[in-house]
Amino acid sequence: MHLTGRFEVPGPEPARLTESEWQSMRQEARELEYVWQVTYQALIEATHAEPALRALYPFTSHWALRFSTTTRPRLTIVGPCLTAGSDGMYGVGRGFITPDLGRFATAHEAVQLAAHQLPSGLGPVALGE
Repeated sequence: MHLTGRFEVPGPEPARLTESEWQSMRQEARELEYVWQVTYQALIEATHAEPALRALYPFTSHWALRFSTTTRPRLTIVGPCLTAGSDGMYGVGRGFITPDLGRFATAHEAVQLAAHQLPSGLGPVALGE
């Protein structure tokens, strides 16, 4: 099966919903028409390349990347918040859009810290019912 957009899955399967959300997010990042598009796309791609974060359900709010152990509609937020700034810097924070864990020159550095901040023992994504 080749997914082409958000929620194009044959049933309510959390793993497929998660992959569909990632694909939609990656496509959106490629197509943005903002001055910070390159920085944002780098963040999304670096995060998707990190297995521990790719296994989580991704979502954004105000262009801040967050993660959940459940799918929509009831998200269970886990781990830090990642941001890509118009200045080319990447932020990692415990709260929403607050880079209290650090600011980095590369998406890879920010993603590595975010992955390290995840709690241990996370299982597969579940349906957020």
